[in-house]
Amino acid sequence: MKLSSQIKPISYLKAHAAEIVRNMGAQREPLVITQNGEAKVVIQDIESYEQTLETMALLKILALGNRQIEAGKVEPAADVINRLREHRSGR
Repeated sequence: MKLSSQIKPISYLKAHAAEIVRNMGAQREPLVITQNGEAKVVIQDIESYEQTLETMALLKILALGNRQIEAGKVEPAADVINRLREHRSGR
């Protein structure tokens, strides 16, 4: 994805809003809107946004897991499986 081709001034957004919304889903690329020459906002289609949120959630889970490993807060998988089996059979 070449972001430089997806940078537009706010005046372009104002003049082409309907067209931008129509094309967002098909292009699946974010659009950077500038104001006074500075990047101010990013517009993206809803599917890409949801995918970004899911990816960030997974990365947070991985980071948490890595911190737990570094802190020594781990148990052998066999112990956890046995404990779960015992809990399930105790119902």
